Amino acid sequence: MSTYGQDAKALEMPWPFTGRAGELELVRGAQAAGRPGIVVTGPAGRGKTRLITEAVRGTDHVRVTGTPEARDLPLAAFAHLLPDTVSLHRAVRMLSGVRLLVVDDAQLLDETSAALVHQLAVHGHTRLMVAAADGVPAPGAVSRLWTGELLPRLALDPLTREDTARMLAGAGLEPLTVRRLHQACRGDLRLLRDLVTALAGSGRLTAVPGTGELAWRGPLPLTPAVRERLAPVLERSGPGERAVLERLAFAEPLPVPLDELHLDVLEGLEADGLVHVDEQGTVTLAHPLHGPALRATAGRLRARRLGRAADAHGPALAAEQHGLLRRMEQFDVRPVPTPVGEWLVAQGGPLPAGYAEVRARFARLRGELREAAAWAREGLRATPADPGCRRELRLADGGSGEAAEPDGVHGVYGAVRAGAPERAVGRLPAGSVLARHADALARGDAAALDRAAEALAERGFLLYAAEAHAQAVRVHRDPRAARLSRTRAVALARRCQGARTPALTGLFLGELTARQRQIVALAAQGLSNREIAEKLTLSVRTVGNHLYSAYTRLGNGDRGALPWLVDVPETEPA
Repeated sequence: MSTYGQDAKALEMPWPFTGRAGELELVRGAQAAGRPGIVVTGPAGRGKTRLITEAVRGTDHVRVTGTPEARDLPLAAFAHLLPDTVSLHRAVRMLSGVRLLVVDDAQLLDETSAALVHQLAVHGHTRLMVAAADGVPAPGAVSRLWTGELLPRLALDPLTREDTARMLAGAGLEPLTVRRLHQACRGDLRLLRDLVTALAGSGRLTAVPGTGELAWRGPLPLTPAVRERLAPVLERSGPGERAVLERLAFAEPLPVPLDELHLDVLEGLEADGLVHVDEQGTVTLAHPLHGPALRATAGRLRARRLGRAADAHGPALAAEQHGLLRRMEQFDVRPVPTPVGEWLVAQGGPLPAGYAEVRARFARLRGELREAAAWAREGLRATPADPGCRRELRLADGGSGEAAEPDGVHGVYGAVRAGAPERAVGRLPAGSVLARHADALARGDAAALDRAAEALAERGFLLYAAEAHAQAVRVHRDPRAARLSRTRAVALARRCQGARTPALTGLFLGELTARQRQIVALAAQGLSNREIAEKLTLSVRTVGNHLYSAYTRLGNGDRGALPWLVDVPETEPA
């Protein structure tokens, strides 16, 4: 069984910067000669400040920050750079010599400071790196930076679940906990850190036997950040509004029919973005954090009156299981909502083994091997001897997906993945994405392999797609086409939670220098930085720097996951 180690102090240290490689390149490029700078926007907690900080690290720059307390004080943000009494015109002249100015929380600038930033952009002598929050009022001079096209604007999307998992890799959290945190926070990294810190400090994280991982089950901790995000709900004072919101909270994970609620109340809540009504006329809370938070603030008697019996979710859970099976039969494992199963896991209740097996298989086919193992373990908690969950756990922990599956379509397809397509001839469904992959490999057609990989990825088979691109690398005659296939294979394989298969052998190590490969190989064997330094006659700091660079290229900072990320060869001379 695989074990993922945990650094006990990981949550007390700065979290790794991850998931913003493309955005980081754009912001760094905006500092180049002849560029005016850039404005980075997004909701509070999206990571704007961290992105700009990483982009300007090591450069000569000046920083100013807007604060709510100083919004009425002229030039308050620039007080450390300017005399007490100075005109706007003179301030522009005094700051024109600044080559790079970082403006954080620009939406909180006082009007005069905002005008100063705008004038610096107009004059063009100073490059500006500006971070501004969306969804809140901002001085007109700030918003005109991008609406007036003085500076290009970069709107940050939320981190993906894979990026969130990489960020939390050192915390030792099991995948279902990471999924729950990601869904609750919706890209709000401040809230994410607040919740993880609160969970670690409150004893709500429990050890998952045999894994070295920690799981969060049970209610949401009511941290200051949670209460701040809950304020729009708690402050509702209209007649019946709080009652409707609590009714929806305790109905989760099932929606409520429109005709069971007060329409006039719902219209106001929908207009304010607090509830969502779908085309079928069912109502849910708009933000995934609100339901758990409202349940956590309710007293025991109110919770007992509003809560549903556990067996009320049985039909919906069965429908989810049937839907997952149907999608797998159609060779389509793109993500689908499974709110009932996830809710049951979050509450810490028993999960039927049949559902857990299907959910684990669905995750495994997607290449999400650690998540597949977590679902299988949930089924085994309630039914320790269940053969289906035991089998799924064995396959997921093997790190190879279906390559070890002995029968069925995916068992046949395992021969294709292993590089022996002739063993699958005529045995795969005609016209299916699996058959297209087998045919392309049998013909040695690199371009067709890449097309098959794209079709596999489109249907959610991320691990299969990575393998098809990796096989194309070995067939391409054009070095540029081979590099492109390899880049795509690496990008997909990084999303597959440590999968190791014959097709992916050496894929990640090829991105490293000879010295990095040597050090990574020793680290994957369990040697500490000091032991590696002594073995290679290097300083501990040099080893650490090489490992940091290797982690960056491998897309993972978890030392315990190195054997999963690379197929470690014999150490080679540098």
